[in-house]
Amino acid sequence: MDERDLYIEKQEIKRATYSCPKCKQASEFQIRWIRRTKKNTLPRGADDYLRAKFAKARDYLVRVDDMLNCPNPRCRGRFEIPNSQSVVFI
Repeated sequence: MDERDLYIEKQEIKRATYSCPKCKQASEFQIRWIRRTKKNTLPRGADDYLRAKFAKARDYLVRVDDMLNCPNPRCRGRFEIPNSQSVVFI
């Protein structure tokens, strides 16, 4: 059994404002996330380990995008998203 058997996955887009570290221009970006929502029922053929894992499971978000491109035509620099948080529990 895989962890994906316990969750329903949906893609989301959230807006966030970041500034380019090279040219210091602030812009709004669309960041892609995957929302993993716990399923209502346990999958078939689950053993004791999977039942315990399912009982502790929570909904969470996983960030898909890690790098952004500066929209400034003079810069066009590529930079990493400054937040170190790539998983958010809901």
